[in-house]
Amino acid sequence: MTSALSGFGTQLKIGTVKIAEVLDISGPSLGMDTIEVTSHDSVDGWKEYIAGLLDAGEVSFEINYVPTATTHKNASGGLLYLLTTRAKQSFTLVFPDATSWTFDAFVTAFEPSAPVQDKLGASITLKITGKPTIA
Repeated sequence: MTSALSGFGTQLKIGTVKIAEVLDISGPSLGMDTIEVTSHDSVDGWKEYIAGLLDAGEVSFEINYVPTATTHKNASGGLLYLLTTRAKQSFTLVFPDATSWTFDAFVTAFEPSAPVQDKLGASITLKITGKPTIA
């Protein structure tokens, strides 16, 4: 029997405030750098590596863009404001089972879209800085 969960109900928060109208969320894209340490002593000419720095990567997500929404607009507390002021901010990703990931990040991209026959939307990218807390 599976223990899979539906992604529906996942929340993304700026500090403690839920970001309005969030659609699909991707990330954080955790990764680790590797450092090549191949030498003339490496066995049979195979490259060797050691672990380097960890990187929490990015979080990207889509929203139904509501220009007047507190968490979207270019005023204190909004995603556009965080981008234009280059402010580092605490974010929390809360999954439906209450597991959460808290991290500091910069808003590095905010790309609105206004298709003729569809809703107003936006794609946002967060670049995580430092170590995330996974609880």
